[in-house]
Amino acid sequence: MMRQLGVFRALGALVLCAAMQPALAADQALVPARSEVTFVLKQMGVPVSGRFKVFTAQTAFNPRAPQASQIAFQVDLGSVAVNADADAELSKPDWFHTRQFPKATFQSVAMKALGGGRFEVAGKLTIKGHVRDLIVPVQLTQAAGLSTATGSLLIKRLDFKVGDGDWADTAIVANDVQVTFKLVLQGVPAL
Repeated sequence: MMRQLGVFRALGALVLCAAMQPALAADQALVPARSEVTFVLKQMGVPVSGRFKVFTAQTAFNPRAPQASQIAFQVDLGSVAVNADADAELSKPDWFHTRQFPKATFQSVAMKALGGGRFEVAGKLTIKGHVRDLIVPVQLTQAAGLSTATGSLLIKRLDFKVGDGDWADTAIVANDVQVTFKLVLQGVPAL
């Protein structure tokens, strides 16, 4: 009887956690006007900076229980902003092919705390139908009821067939793209 009671308590705890998870996600929201996603690449050795103007995030993040947290992130590839000529070129099939692949997505599969507000988020990045595993370092700070997640990661553009065809020559456009993000979120529990 005692063993059955323990099983029922464990099941009750699991049901309670599952019931709380959607509420946590519903209470969290990205603050787009205070968030940004930028990148830097090199074209013929010269750094070129850009940004994405439209992106969304769905989070169920608890800094005290990262192993039970989830993050889904989408970038509207058509919202790229470098300059008028580059923006038009980047929508073409050799680059983002935005007509067929309008969004890049990242879906977390695991998270762990590293201490001091630092986290490691493992997930899958999909661009142009190509999926790669990534580990994203994230620093979380909190102030005035908002949480700011910042980080930077290196992406190999040719892993995703971005800049394919005539643009695959890395002497013209480097393979490495440094992506930096600042995501301001409301509703995240305290560290």
